[in-house]
Amino acid sequence: MKKLIFSATVAMLPMFAASAALADKIGFVNTERLLREAPLSVKAQKKLEREFSPREQELQKMARQAKDLQAQLDKEGMAMPESERRNKERELASLNREFQKQSREFREDLNLRRNEELGVIQEKARKAILEIARTDKFDLIVEQAVYFNPKIDITDRVMKALGDK
Repeated sequence: MKKLIFSATVAMLPMFAASAALADKIGFVNTERLLREAPLSVKAQKKLEREFSPREQELQKMARQAKDLQAQLDKEGMAMPESERRNKERELASLNREFQKQSREFREDLNLRRNEELGVIQEKARKAILEIARTDKFDLIVEQAVYFNPKIDITDRVMKALGDK
């Protein structure tokens, strides 16, 4: 069975080589760089930061409160009356639970919004790539490669096209 698969693979190699040779004009788009550096991506990141900044600040405030309460318990816990110490420990436990809950919700909401923004950017990038492919008569444009010659990299052109939109 392994011999058959190997033989079939070897037999197909010339077909792959021939199909690659038929593609006269090949381009490469670095989508990772595009999603990180394109003006549209930078704008979306800033938008997300503005949108989620108040919640992040609230979480930081809550974390400081828990830290301060823990420090107070560590420092004065033994000198406090038993009932006051228990109340502070309950308050700390409640604050920690609320912090964990809000942190989880924050991450989920942020990831959801980030994915929404990335989806919009990816759709616009795909349209820009297709437009460049049609205009310049590309035979093949790839987004992932183990190796590519920098002369076929059209990432900057795609970024420029996204910036124009």
